[in-house]
Amino acid sequence: MKHLSPIMLAGTGSDVGKSLIATGLCRIFRQDGYSPAPFKAQNMALNSYATPDGFEIGRAQAVQAEAAGIPCSTDMNPILLKPSGEHTSQVVLNGKPVGNRNAYEYFRKEGREELRTLVHEAFDRLASRFNPIVMEGAGSISEINLKDSDLVNMPMARYADADVILVADIDRGGVFASAYGSIMLQDEEDRQRIKGIIVNKFRGDMRLFESGRRLMEEVCGVPVLGVVPYAHDIHIEEEDSVALGLKATSMARDKVNIAVVLLRHISNFTDFNVLERNPDVNLFYTNNIDDIQEADIIIIPGSKSTLSDLCELRRNGLAQTILRARREGKTVIGICGGYQIMGMEICDPERIEGNIERLPGLGLLPTRTILESDKVTRQVQFRFLDSEAPCKGYEIHNGQTVREADSRPLNSIEDDGTDGCFADDRCFGSYIHGLLDNPTVIDFLLRPYLKEKSGKNFDYTAYKEEQYDLLAAHLRKHIDIDRLYSIMERK
Repeated sequence: MKHLSPIMLAGTGSDVGKSLIATGLCRIFRQDGYSPAPFKAQNMALNSYATPDGFEIGRAQAVQAEAAGIPCSTDMNPILLKPSGEHTSQVVLNGKPVGNRNAYEYFRKEGREELRTLVHEAFDRLASRFNPIVMEGAGSISEINLKDSDLVNMPMARYADADVILVADIDRGGVFASAYGSIMLQDEEDRQRIKGIIVNKFRGDMRLFESGRRLMEEVCGVPVLGVVPYAHDIHIEEEDSVALGLKATSMARDKVNIAVVLLRHISNFTDFNVLERNPDVNLFYTNNIDDIQEADIIIIPGSKSTLSDLCELRRNGLAQTILRARREGKTVIGICGGYQIMGMEICDPERIEGNIERLPGLGLLPTRTILESDKVTRQVQFRFLDSEAPCKGYEIHNGQTVREADSRPLNSIEDDGTDGCFADDRCFGSYIHGLLDNPTVIDFLLRPYLKEKSGKNFDYTAYKEEQYDLLAAHLRKHIDIDRLYSIMERK
């Protein structure tokens, strides 16, 4: 195959759709016989993933790697920032946490060259193995106040000698100003590196923007490679939790109503994607007491700040609501931080999460958790309860949870002991993200609420592959891929 120059999807702002387009391009290049790999020097997200060798990266790069048909690695996302407060984030370097930093400390110029070297080395390792590298910027490329400390946008494109495609969001308005301003605020060298614009998130009749496309090219001096409309029937795992609260909270009379507790620091909400796609299920995210009371199943999800979220559950009355639901025979389960919250107590002797040293949990499971500075990150193979069906998932958590001696574990880990705690058919918890991706677990969870099993097991792996192909077809229809190849072949 021809060697293609790296390509960077840079944005006029945050949440303009860079990740989704990068995912689709990874699949297109794979379909066309190339061996692509994703790369984002620095990502900020609570939705993370464990690599096969037991390290942590942003979920978006794991999804992009899956679309590219390759295992994910830390070289694809060497710096991950996991927000733990308004001004503080846990810094994960090459897959391992190295401590918490406030924004001012992190973005100071001092020490940035060491981080710059780290991301350059990660890129070089990827570029030596894959072709092309599909790079993703972060936020807006026109934050000129952060230019000297920037590791992920135009300075990274310069190092990689990447062709930059600017992604602009037309749905939020001001698309001409944001595209023009993003280009004009670059110095001449970086301006010349921007080879095209993709207008994303279009709604309505595409013909209405034909003149707008020509005007944008004239004003910006850069070709518009495509205008991509919303595709509501294509489902790719999301990175950010911004839209979770917008998902329906009305009860469905003919479905199993599942409420995921909308914690302030919710993480790894992709744990519930399979349930969300199940035709027998109405799944929603809420912190409303009435919604929780009416649900059939309540799930307490993962959290980046478990003790803080536990305090908030007590303050807003949700803790008592969850306990009442359990007494009334509803199902309550917890994943990761939610599993910790369901226990008897959580202790933080090293003050990893803040100034709270100990809090009683909800007391739904006979477990006690001690938070520790060392983080567990690994992929696991396991068997659920007495089932012989092989299951898989991954762990990302601080702390160890100990069950009382006479309690029952939920899962048997292949070659490595047990996981979780099982109180009864309607109350259990686990550290394993992806637990609910496994048909055996889904069937067990829903069985009490379904008169009879409807349809065959949902094959989530096949479903995701289908969605990547649909995304690729959608982008091929609305982006000039031949012109993109010409740019990357440096014709």
